[in-house]
Amino acid sequence: MSAPLLQAEGLGYRIGERWLFEDVNLSVQAGDCIALLGANGAGKSTLLRLLLGLLKPSAGRVLVNGQPLTALDRRSIARLLAYVPQTHVPSFPYSVRQIITQGRLPITGLGRAPSSADHDAVARALHELGIEALAERTYTELSGGERQLVLIARALVQQARMILLDEPVTGLDFGHQLRLLERLQQLAASGLAILTTSHRPEQALAGANRAWVLHQQRLIADGTPHDVIDAALMQRLYGVPVRQIDSDRHRFFAPL
Repeated sequence: MSAPLLQAEGLGYRIGERWLFEDVNLSVQAGDCIALLGANGAGKSTLLRLLLGLLKPSAGRVLVNGQPLTALDRRSIARLLAYVPQTHVPSFPYSVRQIITQGRLPITGLGRAPSSADHDAVARALHELGIEALAERTYTELSGGERQLVLIARALVQQARMILLDEPVTGLDFGHQLRLLERLQQLAASGLAILTTSHRPEQALAGANRAWVLHQQRLIADGTPHDVIDAALMQRLYGVPVRQIDSDRHRFFAPL
C-alpha cells in the first residue's frame, strides 16, 4: 500500500476545559471515498477544519504527504486539499463562472488573467456537474443546493489530490443527491481522495467505501459502511431504536 495522502496522529481539540474530541488517529489513501458520521455536535466540521489547517489542534498533528501540515503555506495546502463548506456567502455578487474560476488561484497565483487552460477547466467542471445553465447567473441569487454544486465545481478546478466536503448534500433534492454521490464515487475511482461529513448513515451506505464515526470524544469506528453502520450503531449515536432491513444490495432503517 502506498503512503497515506493524509494522516492524523493523536489529534484532539479542546474548547476551554472541554474536549470536543481527543486521540483521533486516521489515515487517507488516494482513491478513498470516506463518510464521516456523527450526531450533531460530535465535532465533524471541526475535525474537517483541523485536517485543512484552518484550526490549530489542541493535541496531536496532521500530516499531508508525510509532511506536517504546519510546515506548509496556504497555497501549498490548497494544491493538495480542496474544501467545500456548508455555506458560503461572498462579499461581492460574483457570477457562477467567476466563483468557479477562483478555484484556479492556487495554480495560477494572484494577479494573472485566466488562461485558456483555466477557462477549459471551468467549462469541464460546469459540464460535469450539469450546471452550464448557471454559468452567468449571480452566485448570491442561487438556491442553497445550486450554490453547493458551484462550490464543488470550484473544488474540481483546483485540481487538489483530496476534496473535503462538509454536509455536501444539504439543500439538494433527491435526484441531485444521488447524482452528486455518484460523482464523488467517480472522482474517488479516478484517484482523488474524498471525505464528506454527514449525519445521515444511508448516504454513507450509498456513496462511500469507508465510514468513520465520531462519538463521545472518540473516533469509534473506521471500516466499510456495511461493517460499521447497523441498527446498534444508530441507537448508540442518535438514541433511538430502529429496525434494520437488509436486501441483496442495500440496507435501510425504519423506526420500531
